[in-house]
Amino acid sequence: VQLQASGGGLVQAGGSLRLSCEASGRTFSNYVVGWFRQAPGKEREFVAASRQRGSTALYADSVKGRFTISRDNAKNTVNLQMNSLKPEDTAVYFCGAGQGVILSRMGFPDRYPYWGQGTLVTVSS
Repeated sequence: VQLQASGGGLVQAGGSLRLSCEASGRTFSNYVVGWFRQAPGKEREFVAASRQRGSTALYADSVKGRFTISRDNAKNTVNLQMNSLKPEDTAVYFCGAGQGVILSRMGFPDRYPYWGQGTLVTVSS
């Protein structure tokens, strides 16, 4: 499956952005889709993930209550709505696709064999 992330940009603290991950290739609804981010000099960290049918989501504690992941399997798209952004949210955001069964185990990059190219989010203070 091929993934294309978009929607990044520059925003002031407290603002919002909506990232999109568009998939093509294999049956999108078979995959858990996760969002990860990587700041300069840091490891890639988990942000959020959506189950195959979109009924259940998993969030990192740092984004709970601020970010919302949603998916539209008919459009092969997973979105990440980011509200109340903070400077520490600044990073390159990546979407990945994997075929995990237990969502709580999908918080690790090695669970995702397929990745998009990343989109940069910069939050100014």
